[in-house]
Amino acid sequence: MQEITVSFADGRQLRCPVGTTVGSLAPTQGDGLSFLAAIVNNDVASLSYPLSINCHVRFLTLDDPHGWRVYRRSLCYVLAMAVRDLFPNAAFAIEHSFGRGLYCSFQPNDENITGICAEQLKHVEDRMRELIVEDLAIERCKMSYEDALAAFEESELDDQYNLLRFRNPPHVVTHRCGDFWELAHGPLAARTGALQCFGLIPYAPGFVLHMPSRGPGCRLEPFEDQPHLFQIFQEHKEWGRILNVSMVGRLNQLIIDGDFTNFVRRAEALHEKKLIQIADAITARAHEVRVVLVAGPSCAGKTTFSKRLATHLEANGLRPVTLATDDYFMPPERNPLDEHGNPDYEHLEAVDLELFNDHMSQLIQGHPVELPHFDFTRKERQYRGDILQISDDQIIIVEGIHGLNPRLTEGTPSENKYRIYVSALTQLNMDAHNRVSTTDNRLMRRIVRDHNYRGHTSLATLRLWPSVRRGEKRWIFPFQREADATFNSALDYELAVLKPLVEPLLMRVKPTDKEYAEARRLSEFLLNFLPAPMDAVPPTSILREYTGGSGLEY
Repeated sequence: MQEITVSFADGRQLRCPVGTTVGSLAPTQGDGLSFLAAIVNNDVASLSYPLSINCHVRFLTLDDPHGWRVYRRSLCYVLAMAVRDLFPNAAFAIEHSFGRGLYCSFQPNDENITGICAEQLKHVEDRMRELIVEDLAIERCKMSYEDALAAFEESELDDQYNLLRFRNPPHVVTHRCGDFWELAHGPLAARTGALQCFGLIPYAPGFVLHMPSRGPGCRLEPFEDQPHLFQIFQEHKEWGRILNVSMVGRLNQLIIDGDFTNFVRRAEALHEKKLIQIADAITARAHEVRVVLVAGPSCAGKTTFSKRLATHLEANGLRPVTLATDDYFMPPERNPLDEHGNPDYEHLEAVDLELFNDHMSQLIQGHPVELPHFDFTRKERQYRGDILQISDDQIIIVEGIHGLNPRLTEGTPSENKYRIYVSALTQLNMDAHNRVSTTDNRLMRRIVRDHNYRGHTSLATLRLWPSVRRGEKRWIFPFQREADATFNSALDYELAVLKPLVEPLLMRVKPTDKEYAEARRLSEFLLNFLPAPMDAVPPTSILREYTGGSGLEY
C-alpha cells in the first residue's frame, strides 16, 4: 500500500497509508480543549479529510483563529438543527455579529406573536445541549450538482437553492447530522460533543448566540450590550427590506436580470439620505459645535464619508475644514511598541496627543497654527508652511480611528464636539444560517486599497490584518457608545464589484505561505458572488476610495 509522510508542528514525522483521515492522527488532548479541525499544508481541513500527499499538519482548537471560526460555524449548525427540531415552521435567521456572539432573529408561525419568548428560548438551548451530549457525528458528504439542486428545491430550502443555482461546481458538499443537512460553507467540527461552551441570551425581538472567547480554555465572558451597534444593524436591515435584497442569491439574480445599475443607485441614495440627516443634525447645533470627529475601524470609509459630509455642510451654509490625525503621528523613535517589539500604529499614543490638543485649542480660539504633514515614506513629520486659522462660522472635521476616544480631544469641551462612528456592517447573508462577515467585507476593501495605493501585496495585507484587528478591539470598538451619530458605509452590492479585483490578488498567496488558509477561505467565499461591472459605481461612492475612479480628491 502506498504511504505518505506526515510532518507535525512539534517536529514529529509519521509514515501512514494514503487515505488516512487527519483526525485519526490527532494526539490525546490534556487541556480540555477538543480538536476542531486541522491545518493541512496551510489550508483548513475537517478532521475527516483523507490525506493523499506528503503534508504538514497542525491541529486546531478554540484558541486558534481558524479553530474558533470552525467552532462558531459548527455552533450555528447545531443551533439551526435545534430550531428545526422544535419549531420547523418558524422564520429563523442568524443575522450578524453582536459583541462576542451572533444576533439571531426568530418569528414563530403566528402573526399575533412577535419574536421569541423566554420559554421557547429555554427549549432551544435545552435541545442544543441534548444534541451536544449525544455527541453526534457531523458528516461531510458529496452529491452531484443536479441531485443537490433537486434536494434543496424539494426541501424548500430556497435561500440555499438560490445560492447554488448561480454556481457550477462538479459536485456539492453538504454537512449532515442525522436527518439535518445544509450546504457546506467551510469545515465543521467532527462531532457535536466538541461544542460544550455557549449561551443563548434574550435580546428582543430575537436572541444572541453567545460565543466563548478565543484563547486558552473555554469560557464565556460577561455579555456586553451594544445598543448603538444593534441600531446600525437594524437600520441597515430596513435598507435591505427597501432594496429587496437580503441574500446573496437575490443579488446574483439582479446581476443576471440586468437590474444591477438600478440597485446600485438605490443603495447609494440611502447613503446620501443618511448623510443629509447627519449634516442637518450638525447644522442644528452649529452655534456650539466646533469639531466633528469621524472615527471607525480600518476601511470603514471614513475619508470619503468626511469629504461627502463636508459638501453637505457647505450646502447648509457652513464652511468646514478637514484635519487628519494621521498627520500627527509620532516619529518611529517615539512610537509605542506592540508585544513583538514592532511599532504599534494602532495605539492611541502613536498620535502626538499633546500637539494635537494644543492645535485644536488654538484653532477653536481663532488663533493660526502651522499644520504638520506626516511623510509615511520617510516616517517623519514635516512642516510645509500650511497655516490654518478658522472663523466663528467654521467647523473642523477630524478624521481618524481614535476620534471617539475622549483622550484624543480632552482639551476640547464636550459641547463643542459632535462624534460620528463609521463602520461597514453588511446585512447581506449567504443563506438563513450563514452570514456575510462584516470583517471580511472590510478586509477585501483593504486588500484592493493596499494594492492600488500603498504598493502592498495581498500577502502583506493578510499578515498585517490580525494586528489591525487587535488594535480595533482595544482602541476603537470600546468607544462606539460615545457617538452622537452612526453611519453604516456597507453597500450590499460591493462584494460583487470587488470580486474580480480581489480574486487575482488572492491567487498570489501560495500554499507555502502561512496566510494561504485565509486566502483560500476568502476565495471560496467569493465563488458565491457573480461579478458586477465597476462602471455602475458612481464616482462619489465610498467604494471608489478603494477601487479608484473617485470624483473626490484624496
